[in-house]
Amino acid sequence: MAASIRPCPSCGTKNRVPAAAAGRPRCATCKADLPWLVEATDSDLAEALDTAQVVLVDLWAPWCGPCRMVAPVLESLAVTYAGSLKVVKVNVDEAPAAAARFQAQSIPTLVVLKDGEVVERVVGAQPEPVLNRIVTAALAR
Repeated sequence: MAASIRPCPSCGTKNRVPAAAAGRPRCATCKADLPWLVEATDSDLAEALDTAQVVLVDLWAPWCGPCRMVAPVLESLAVTYAGSLKVVKVNVDEAPAAAARFQAQSIPTLVVLKDGEVVERVVGAQPEPVLNRIVTAALAR
């Protein structure tokens, strides 16, 4: 599972953000919480989901237009809820076991997990206010 390089929204410092870690990623310079948006496959999905944070799993495919429309919304949510939310993107073409696990019969399928349990499931592209409400409700549980 590879780490990604992401700029800190607070100070702009580029940070290595691990795909799996205890705790949550923080900026090396200003110590602000970093957006946690990672990619996972069948082989490393369990590691990516192993967190105390609320997890939003995005089951998508590169050829899916609605999936590409929802991607910037998920990035925005990762920034808005940095420190509280982890977004895990799973390409269903490359991770059929994950697609089966979450019963993704249509994409995009978004699954919200809290403490490893599914608390919400959304099929199809939704606007940011709808997804924002879903994440807010999951965080409040």
